[in-house]
Amino acid sequence: MNKILDHIGIAVRDMEKSIQFHIEILGGTLVDRYRSDKPGVESEIAVIDLNGSRIELLSPTNNTTSPIARFLKQKGKGVHHVAYRVHNLLKEIEDAKQNGIRVLEDTYRTNKHGRRLIYLNPADTEGTIIEYCDYPEGNQLKADQGIT
Repeated sequence: MNKILDHIGIAVRDMEKSIQFHIEILGGTLVDRYRSDKPGVESEIAVIDLNGSRIELLSPTNNTTSPIARFLKQKGKGVHHVAYRVHNLLKEIEDAKQNGIRVLEDTYRTNKHGRRLIYLNPADTEGTIIEYCDYPEGNQLKADQGIT
């Protein structure tokens, strides 16, 4: 099925400095900033618009259990994931499984803006963390407005 680039997630150690860089140097606009303390997320997220493209800056809120904290310890700061918008997330999950691509079931969730998402197993994607996401009906307007 058709997939389009939705956003790129970047793991950062210093959220304020990263936001400042993306706004002052790259010319982006901060469109949202929020925190999720849900188990398996435990991150602060800043959404930056760069001329219609989206960047999510990700910083751990719990240095023991946050997946972003683990990522920073293992790989350091930088690109964490590439997210692709799909038309129907549940169908894409089934298609991935039928093609031998494992999904990380515990990452399936709906964020505060109604975006459903799941990560594919990086062992099956040449080491890149891939997110599939969709915006169920009623949330598409938010996607079109750039709120992720």
